[in-house]
Amino acid sequence: MVRTARRRLSHEGLKPREAGVRISGMTQRMPRRDFLLATTLVLAAPGLVRAADRYANSPWRKLTDADWKKRLPPASYEVLRHEDTERAGTSPLLEEHRKGTFVCLGCGLPLFRSAWKFESGTGWPSFYTYIPGSLGMKTDHKLAFEARTEYHCAQCLGHQGHVFNDGPKPTGLRYCNNGVALRFVPV
Repeated sequence: MVRTARRRLSHEGLKPREAGVRISGMTQRMPRRDFLLATTLVLAAPGLVRAADRYANSPWRKLTDADWKKRLPPASYEVLRHEDTERAGTSPLLEEHRKGTFVCLGCGLPLFRSAWKFESGTGWPSFYTYIPGSLGMKTDHKLAFEARTEYHCAQCLGHQGHVFNDGPKPTGLRYCNNGVALRFVPV
């Protein structure tokens, strides 16, 4: 059997080490080791995605809509649980300049450091980055003809705001947050 494979490879002008897996429609060969590794990663990917959600079993995710409505002020409830937007310029957090952390009003998860806040002129608290692992993202198609990136608290899934590509250095991003979805914790 090995001789047959070697004869076939030499007939095709390949050395045994160059032999790979032929993928229909592709003109290049992929080494068998790379093919097996890629296949393993693709098959394992769903498990890796689930494992990455460290808040999947959070008690905050088990609260009902009625529970949230009892726990939150009306404006915060509409923003956090129903992706509403507060009126621009109304958040007291626009004037917050002390050192500290901005946390999710719903569950208290730290989201932003005060050093990352900047004046965007939009009327909403804005940040150029966030605490790694604290936010989840999804595409928002609520506006006609425009897809935006919505972000939410990774722990309770409460809506926070949208991210835009017009922020300052070093990221160039602007996390435009609803003030009613945050609470400030001074140092």
